[in-house]
Amino acid sequence: MQKQRSILSFFNKPLPANSLDSTAVSAGAPRSATAAAPVNGGRHSDSIKNLAIDDATAGWGKPSYNSSTATEILGINTPPEKTPRRILTSAPTDERTPGERRKTSSSSLFSSILHKFKKTDERDRNQVNGASSIICSLSNKLNDCQDDHLVRLGASRNSKEIIIPARNGAASQQYSDDIEILDILGPDTPVEKPLVPRLKRVRDDGSKVDDVCDLNTKNTAKRVRFLQDFKDETKGREVEPETDNKFDWLNPSRIKDANGRRPGDPLYNKRTLYLPPDALKKMSASQKQYWSIKCQYMDVVLFFKVGKFYELYELDAEIGHKELDWKMTYSGVGKCRQVGISESGIDDAVQKLVARGYKVGRIEQLETSEEAKARGANSVIRRKLVNVCTPSTTDDNIGPDAVHLLAVKEGSCGLDNGSIIFGFAFVDCAALKVWIGSVTDDTSYAALGALLMQVSPKEIIYESRGLSREAQKALKKYSLTGTTGMQLTPVPTVNRLLDSEEIKSMIHSNRYFKGFPNMENHLINSVTHHEVTLCALGGLIDHLSRLMLDDVLRNGDVLPYQVYSGCLKMDGQTMVNLEIFGNSDDGGRAGTLYKYLDRCVTSSGKRLLKNWICHPLKDVEAINSRLNVVEALMENGGLMILVGQHLRKVQDLGRLLGRVKAAVRSAATLLLPVLGKKILKQRVHAFGALVKGLRVALNLLVFLKKDIHASSCLLKVVDLPVLDGDSGLDEFLTQFEAAIDSDFPKYQDHDATESDAETLGILIELFVERASEWSQVVYAINCIDVLRSFAKVACESIAPMSRPHILPLASAMSTSQASIGPTLQFKGVWHPFALAEDGGIPVPNDVILGEAEDGHHPRSLLLTGPNMGGKSTLLRAACTAVILAQLGCYVPCTSCTLSLVDTIFTRLGATDRIMTGESTFYIECAETASVLQNATQDSLVLLDELGRGTSTFDGYAIAYAVFRHLVEKVHCRLLFATHYHPLTKEFGSHPYVNLQHMACAFVPRSNSSESDLVFLYRLASGACPESYGLQVAAMAGIPKKVVEAASRAGQTMKRTIGESFRSSERRSEFSSMHEEWLKALRGVSGAGLDSCDDDMYDTLFCLWHEVKSSYAKSIDGLWYGL
Repeated sequence: MQKQRSILSFFNKPLPANSLDSTAVSAGAPRSATAAAPVNGGRHSDSIKNLAIDDATAGWGKPSYNSSTATEILGINTPPEKTPRRILTSAPTDERTPGERRKTSSSSLFSSILHKFKKTDERDRNQVNGASSIICSLSNKLNDCQDDHLVRLGASRNSKEIIIPARNGAASQQYSDDIEILDILGPDTPVEKPLVPRLKRVRDDGSKVDDVCDLNTKNTAKRVRFLQDFKDETKGREVEPETDNKFDWLNPSRIKDANGRRPGDPLYNKRTLYLPPDALKKMSASQKQYWSIKCQYMDVVLFFKVGKFYELYELDAEIGHKELDWKMTYSGVGKCRQVGISESGIDDAVQKLVARGYKVGRIEQLETSEEAKARGANSVIRRKLVNVCTPSTTDDNIGPDAVHLLAVKEGSCGLDNGSIIFGFAFVDCAALKVWIGSVTDDTSYAALGALLMQVSPKEIIYESRGLSREAQKALKKYSLTGTTGMQLTPVPTVNRLLDSEEIKSMIHSNRYFKGFPNMENHLINSVTHHEVTLCALGGLIDHLSRLMLDDVLRNGDVLPYQVYSGCLKMDGQTMVNLEIFGNSDDGGRAGTLYKYLDRCVTSSGKRLLKNWICHPLKDVEAINSRLNVVEALMENGGLMILVGQHLRKVQDLGRLLGRVKAAVRSAATLLLPVLGKKILKQRVHAFGALVKGLRVALNLLVFLKKDIHASSCLLKVVDLPVLDGDSGLDEFLTQFEAAIDSDFPKYQDHDATESDAETLGILIELFVERASEWSQVVYAINCIDVLRSFAKVACESIAPMSRPHILPLASAMSTSQASIGPTLQFKGVWHPFALAEDGGIPVPNDVILGEAEDGHHPRSLLLTGPNMGGKSTLLRAACTAVILAQLGCYVPCTSCTLSLVDTIFTRLGATDRIMTGESTFYIECAETASVLQNATQDSLVLLDELGRGTSTFDGYAIAYAVFRHLVEKVHCRLLFATHYHPLTKEFGSHPYVNLQHMACAFVPRSNSSESDLVFLYRLASGACPESYGLQVAAMAGIPKKVVEAASRAGQTMKRTIGESFRSSERRSEFSSMHEEWLKALRGVSGAGLDSCDDDMYDTLFCLWHEVKSSYAKSIDGLWYGL
C-alpha cells in the first residue's frame, strides 16, 4: 500500500502547462517515426509541431525531442505510431459548474489510471445516465465487439464533440468536452496486435444496456468475462465492415490493380495496385514517395531507406517477419506495420530473400539530410528506386552455373502440318550477354524442351494470352524436370510483348546494345523468323527496364543462339532420359554425364562444358581438331600439369569482364550516399582482379604458343588475338597493371575516395575499347580448361578408353561410300558412370550396327533378356559413347568406328505427369510419335519396352508396328528392347534385324534343390526364352506364397493357350512378313518391274536374302548329313 500511495502522490502533483500533451505524444510515438503529425482532436497540435526525431536514427534509434535537430528529418514527415486508446463514459448530464470542470481537468491522467489502484464497488458499474452504452473497438483480437454505430470526432482547438447516431433513427446525442476518454483494454505491446483505427466503433444494446455500463473494469478476468457476455448477447448481429482502416485498399477483398481490375478479372495485373486518390492526399511526403513506387511494384519486396536503416512496410513487412524472423512493429511510413534492418546488414538480407525466390528492390536516398536542408526548410529528402534484384538477374553469381532469364514468344509458320515457331531471347546479367534466336517445333514440343534444358533459365517470361495451353503445359513439364527450378512469369496483356517495328524503334531511340551498331543486319543474317524473335527480345527489354537494369541493355553483347543448327540434336526428353545434367533419383549432378566429364578448374570452363554437351559437333574436321588437342595433352603429362597450375590462379574472367563492362558510363550510382562508396569499392576490386587474372591467362597462352605441336592443334580450335608486339595485348595489359599497382595497390580492400571514381572510370573506358579481344582470350582459356578436362578423364579412367574414328554422315557420303550406309561399331563398350554391383566397371559388350570390318550387320538390334538384366544400361552406354565421340572426347571402349549421328531419340523408362494430366502410356506414345515423325537414316533411336503402359494385345500391336516401320521405312540405327517375345518370332529371320539378349544363368544353392537367378550382363546372340519375372519378383520381396500362386496361374495359362504359343513358335520359320513378301512377289510377276517403287525393291531384297539364307542352311545340313 505504501508503494501505491507513493505512486498516487506522484500523480497528484500539479502538471505543467504542456506536460500532459507531451506525455500523450510520447506514449504513442513510434520508434521509427521521424516527424510528429497533429493528433486528431487538435487539442495539443501546437506543442506537437515542435517535436522532431533525428533522421539518422529514425526507425531503430531512441527518439530525441531536441528542437535543434528538427531540420534533419524534413523528408520523413510521418505521424506518431498511435494516440492513446480511449473509451467514452456516459455522462451527458454532468451537474458540475464550468469552473469545477476546469478545476478537475488537470487531474485527468490520474483519473484514467485510478481504477488500477482503487477498487470500485460493484454497484457503481451499473449506474447508467443514458439510453445506450457506448462500446469502442477494444482490440483487433476481440473483433466480436462491433456494431453499426459510428463515432465522429469533430476536432477544434479547445473542445471535443462526439456525435453518436442512435439506433432506429433516434436523435443523435451530443457530448461536450467534459466527457472523459480513457485508455483501456489495449494490447500489452504494439507488436502483439495489428493496427487499431483511431476512430472507434460504437454499440448500443437497446434494452439490455443496464448490465454493461462502466467499462473501467478493475481486473483482467472481469474484463474478459464482460467481453464474453457481451459477445453472447450480440451474437447474430450484422457486423459492419471496417471502413476507417487507412490501408483498406490492401485488403484482399478490396484490392485492385492500377486499372481498377479485381483478381478474378482475366486482365488483372498483380504487379500493380490501385491507390485511391483520397488516400494519396492524406499521406505525408515520405508516404507518397513510398506508395507511388510500391503501387507499380507489388511483386517486389521494397526496402525503403530511412536514415541509416532500411525498412519494409505492410505486406512486405509480413514477408520480412516470416522469412527473416524480424520483429514487427507498428510505426514507420504512415503508422503501419514495419520491420527493418540497419544498412550494414542490408546486403545479407537481400541475398537471403533472393535465394528464397523473392524479387527485392531498394529505394535509396539520393541526398543527405543536410543537402535536403540546403534546398529549403520544408524540402523532402529525394528518394528513388535504384535497383531490383531477382533470382534470374543477380549479377553476383560467381559460380559454375549460369543464371538466365528467358523470354518466349509463340508464333505460327503458316503451314498446315502443325508446325510452331518459338522466338526467344535470354540474358546472363552477370556476363552482360543477350542471346536471341528461334526454333521450329511440332505438337510434341520437343524443340522447346531442348531449349529449356540447354538454357536452364531461372525465370521464364511469356505473354499470358499469347502462349497456347499446350505450350504452357510443356513449360510446366520441363520446369519440374530441370536441374534448377524455373519460375514461370506470365506478362500481363497491358505489358504485352511489343511488335517488331516498335522494338526496332525502341532499341535505336534508347541506344540499347550500342556496342553493336549494325545489330539489325547482324540479326537478319544469323537468325530465322525475325518477327517472332524481335517480339521476344522486346519482352526481355521491357522486363529488364522495369528492373532498372539499363546497364545490361546499354553495354550488353547480342549474340545469335542456335538450338539445333550444326550439332547433334537431342531434345529435352532425351537429355532427361540419358541423365545428361540431372539424375533420375533426386535430380542432382551425381551419376550424370556432366559430372563425369567435369574436371574443369575454372567456373567459366564449367559453363562452357555444359554448352558443349548441349551441342555435340556434327563436323568431322572440328571433332578431330578437339581430339588432337586432347591427345597432345595426354602424351605430355608435364604440360597438362602446368596448364592446370595456371588455371587455378585464374578467377572467373567471364563474370569479371561483364562487371567491368557494366561500369562503363554508369557513374550515377556512385553519387548515392553510402551506397555509392560501396559500389565504387566493388568496382575497384573487380577491375583489379580482372587485370591480374588476364595476366595469368596471357602467360599461359604465350607458353602454349612456344609448344609447336600443342599450339598448332589449339589454333584449329580457337581464334587467338595478337598477343605479342607493340599492338599486342601483352604490352597493352602491362600498362593497366602499372596503373593498378600505382593507384589501387590494395585493390582487394581498397578504401575508395571520390577522386578514385574518375580515375577508375578512365581506366575502364580505355580497357573496354578492346573488349572483343579480351573476350577471345577468355574463350580460349575456357576451351583449354574443357579440353584438359577431357584429357584428364581419359588418363584417369579405370577401364580402356579409345580415340573414336569418325566417318561423315551417310547422307553426305559419295556415291561409292553411300552403299555402305550408316555404321556404329563399339568393341568392349561400357557405361562410364554406372558402376557394377561390386563397385567395378560394368561388363563390356560389343555393339555393331551396319557395315563392319567383318561384313554386313543389320542396323537394328532387337534386344530381350530378364528384368534387371542390363538392357537399359547397354542402350544408355551406346548412346553415351556416341555423345562423347562427337564431343571430341575419348570413348569408353577398346575401339570405336562411327558415322556421324544427326539426332538421338530415346523412349526410356515409365512415368506419368500428374501436373500436366499425362498418363504413362500417353507419354510413351507422345515420345514415340516424335521419333516416327523426325527420325532419318542418320539417326540413332533407343526404344525400351514400348507398349507396356496398356493392355498386352494393344501394347504388342503398337510395338510391332513401330518396330517394323523404323526397320523397313526409316532404316535408322535402332536399339529396341522388349519383353514381347512373339516379336522375336516375327522378326527372327528378317535380314535387317539382329536378335540378341542379355545373358543370365541359374546357380544351384548349396544343400538345396532350388536355384538362384544370376545376371551375367553379357550380350549374347539369339532371343532370351523368358523374362524370368517371377524370379525377379521373389528377389524384390514379394511373399513366397504369392509367387508360387503366380507360378501356378502361369502354368495354367500356358496350358490353356498352349496351341497359340506353339503356333507362335512356328512363326519363326514363316512370319506375317513372309506372307506380305510373297504377295508382293506375286504382284510384281503380274505387273512387271517397271511399276516397282523403293518399298517393293526392299521387299524383293528381303525375299532374296531369305531364300539365300534358307539355301545356305540346307547346304550346311546336307554336308552335316554326309
